[in-house]
Amino acid sequence: MQLNFPTYNFKIKNKENRHYIFDIVRKKFFVLTPEEWVRQHLIHFLIENCRCPIGLIAVEKKLTIHGLTKRFDVVVFNLDGTPLLLAECKAPQIPINENVFIQAGMYNKVLQVKNVVVTNGIELLYCKYTTDFSTYKLEKSIPPFPFQ
Repeated sequence: MQLNFPTYNFKIKNKENRHYIFDIVRKKFFVLTPEEWVRQHLIHFLIENCRCPIGLIAVEKKLTIHGLTKRFDVVVFNLDGTPLLLAECKAPQIPINENVFIQAGMYNKVLQVKNVVVTNGIELLYCKYTTDFSTYKLEKSIPPFPFQ
């Protein structure tokens, strides 16, 4: 499926009639679902276009919210280990709506990042929060690392 990202060279393999894509951050193959296709495009965009160091990116890590275990899609950290950017990825057929922002907002209550991205590969919204997290501003594009 064509997404609104630049074209990247992905390692894709077929095993037992299932397609797998190589994640350069987690260094292994994952089932190529529509959401994984979007996630891999975003990861490559962050590395190749925003110049994020690959070693500062975490993908699908556990997070505890109100006693429930959840998983964020992508977090980019600062050199001191502080989370800088949170990204929530959806499959292309999932609309970017209030529910997606609510989900990202729940994760952000724990992570406290100033930069939030939500994307389904077709739409990409980048929000920058104020210092006190009271408001955010939609920006036109994701700036280069460290997102200032």
